[in-house]
Amino acid sequence: MKTIESLGDLAGKKVFVRSDYNVPLDENGEITDDGRIRAALPTLKKLLGDGARIINAAHLGRPKGQVNPKLSLAPVAKRLSELLGQPVVLAADTTGEDAHAKAAALKDGEILLLENVRFDGRENSKDDAERAEIAAEYASLADVFVSDGFGVVHRKQASVYDVASKLPSAAGLLVQKEIEALSKGTDNPAHPYTVVLGGSKVSDKIPVIDNLIEKADRILIGGGMAFTFLKAEGKEVGTSLLEEDKVETAKEYLAKAKEKGVEIVLPVDEVVAAKFDRDAAGDVVSVDDIPADKMGLDIGPETVKLFASKIADAKTVVWNGPVGVFEFPTFAKGTAGIAEAIQDAPGFTIVGGGDSAAAVRLLGFDESKFNHISTGGGASLEFLEGKELPGIAVLED
Repeated sequence: MKTIESLGDLAGKKVFVRSDYNVPLDENGEITDDGRIRAALPTLKKLLGDGARIINAAHLGRPKGQVNPKLSLAPVAKRLSELLGQPVVLAADTTGEDAHAKAAALKDGEILLLENVRFDGRENSKDDAERAEIAAEYASLADVFVSDGFGVVHRKQASVYDVASKLPSAAGLLVQKEIEALSKGTDNPAHPYTVVLGGSKVSDKIPVIDNLIEKADRILIGGGMAFTFLKAEGKEVGTSLLEEDKVETAKEYLAKAKEKGVEIVLPVDEVVAAKFDRDAAGDVVSVDDIPADKMGLDIGPETVKLFASKIADAKTVVWNGPVGVFEFPTFAKGTAGIAEAIQDAPGFTIVGGGDSAAAVRLLGFDESKFNHISTGGGASLEFLEGKELPGIAVLED
């Protein structure tokens, strides 16, 4: 994979940098988690320090090719300016007159942020020709391309994939860091290797289980997806989230794991409630005694202890997906317990992006206690599945 160094001296050059600023906003349009913006800083600071003129591109939300003021990158420009300690100019458009005028006015060590690239439907069009068209417009703004939005490298989008064929291109420091860290969970991982999977659906994680069952020593399964596995073991799960059509698949994985000597560890108790509600009362019950009229919304305290014991000696830990509804305080203890066990593990620890990364921040954990917290939800998941990521493949030497 080509790195920034391969681009040579960038002083005075215009560098088109694709970042991932798809951050959550509250009802007032204020950023509630700036983690992805902070993750972009090392690459931006290096390029600015080298005297480059940055044309920064990113998306926010799903405007579906329409200009939507609520999804403007204005709050990102403001926060980025604060974090960089210098002005970040925001263009009124993506590749229009204002973008060109402001790009032309850049001086060495200055940065311009284009408006939301997804305001133009060509950005993520399925039509190769449409994407190529806007990619050529991006390329006309710059001399070189740096791909640093790991959260989007699993997509063939114009500002991620197509522009790389139109300019000398390289991976930014964040993308490099992501690939190096996640590779420790897929390429000759140190053992014992423990994988913690959560989230709502088995169907979301089938390819990950497929790939990691060949590599891991233990796979701990919590969250909503655990109920499909518990059902596969013949247990009743009440009104808990259940993918009936995946029960047989779960049975196959349990059998495959046994055959390969891989330990699949399921919850032994759950925190159940009558409804999915922030204010619902939670009761701890054994997984053998889930009431017919209640749903599991978090792993129970005995499961936290069990899972922690399987993490305690791991030389490699990969965690993808919360094990409960961590947004509701009553049902956040399980995910907090897992996060605590992982941060105390002796080996290399990877938090696989998306909701897991959000949980670490929301629950107040020190991010530096984890070896790597991925900025890419879907991208990190697909990497762990062993898939080729188009936005990475296009940067290979």
